Amino acid sequence: MLEQGRWLLAQAAQAAQAARAAPLPLPVPEGPSALETVLKALFPVAAYIALAPVLWLFFGRTWRELDVAAHEHQRRTLASGKYDFRPAVLFTITALVLTLQHYFGGREVYADHIRPWLRTVEMDQIIHPGGLGKYVSLRRYNELYSYAWWTFTRVFGYVVIPLGIWKICFRRDSLLDMGLRTKGFLQHAWIYLLCLAVVVPAVVIVAGSPDFGDYYPFYKQSSRSWFDLLVWEAMYFAQFFALEIFFRGFWLSGLRQTMGSGAIFAMIVPYCMIHYGKPYLEAAGAVVAGIALGSLAMRTRSIYSGFLVHVTVALLMDLLALANRGALPKTFWAPGP
Repeated sequence: MLEQGRWLLAQAAQAAQAARAAPLPLPVPEGPSALETVLKALFPVAAYIALAPVLWLFFGRTWRELDVAAHEHQRRTLASGKYDFRPAVLFTITALVLTLQHYFGGREVYADHIRPWLRTVEMDQIIHPGGLGKYVSLRRYNELYSYAWWTFTRVFGYVVIPLGIWKICFRRDSLLDMGLRTKGFLQHAWIYLLCLAVVVPAVVIVAGSPDFGDYYPFYKQSSRSWFDLLVWEAMYFAQFFALEIFFRGFWLSGLRQTMGSGAIFAMIVPYCMIHYGKPYLEAAGAVVAGIALGSLAMRTRSIYSGFLVHVTVALLMDLLALANRGALPKTFWAPGP
């Protein structure tokens, strides 16, 4: 028993000595306080209240004109005993498109199906040196290829599916009336510049936040070369154009006659929701952006001003995120074989 007691004491002494010699654990960084969290959560509410009079000042007349025209359309439709199927068709298409994109438009489908096919094409160059395989390099551009799939699904989902189904259902409707006519665009260019004057300073301020710098650009190899960055921005712009066609063209033109200004506020619900997963303040800001861009599209009957605002801000956000962490590209082509 005496020997066993000595052994236990020796073990305890060794454990104590090891504990004293071990480095102290690094302090865990503290998260935001409860007050900071509450203030961040409520900030958009205060911003909405502050900006509401500004939006009314700029677009109140447009909203009233839309409602008068919609009321007259509904009166004629009811008097004729007919039913306008446009809202039913549009909301159904929207649910279909957003569901398809959520489940099949992500990088998981690319990893399961597209990437294996690209691997087959890449390996085929060993047997057929002149084939398409020489243009494929998964080792260097796998992430870029995945975003090419993402861009394709956005363009197909936001443009091909809704406009195709709409033309089948409403053959007399011109697709150019979905904000795609260029007539009168230059007359409203000042609105584009005004929007930038408001939005750009806010983007510059927000660009300093950590979550902003970690999130943008989506394509993490953008800093590798100017080629990577330019190809990514081209795809990014393409999906923005498709997004504007869907939300500010298809949505608003399809509901203009039946819902009037209500079409704008109905549109911002799914538009805000597609921003979930992005930084909180950006998702909350999509509400104001959606109202402003939607009202602008209704006034001008064009999506082009909104598209230019969108891509200008998106490009600025990517460049600021790269610049703030010293990661702007230094060469045109990616280094390495």
